Amino acid sequence: MKSFTGGRVPRNDAIRAEVHRLVRAVPFQKFLLTLESGDRVLIEHPENISFDPEARDPGSDEFYVITGRVRLFSTFAAVSSIALADREGKAA
Repeated sequence: MKSFTGGRVPRNDAIRAEVHRLVRAVPFQKFLLTLESGDRVLIEHPENISFDPEARDPGSDEFYVITGRVRLFSTFAAVSSIALADREGKAA
């Protein structure tokens, strides 16, 4: 599980880069986003999450998730951790 708490790269940029890396991975592996609220969102397919990986403008840290019954609009600032998921959709 990756936790993002600082370093030289701004936190939002580090989270966006990690999500971008996971979405582009071959083969794709399911992963979980844990939000600061404690909610967890399973990304089962690369098509389940949408964001602009190159954006740097204000508001560019937004992303959208559509998976199963979940429709989520959030920001990378609200993500507290990212983890690969096992076959049952739990953190590996």
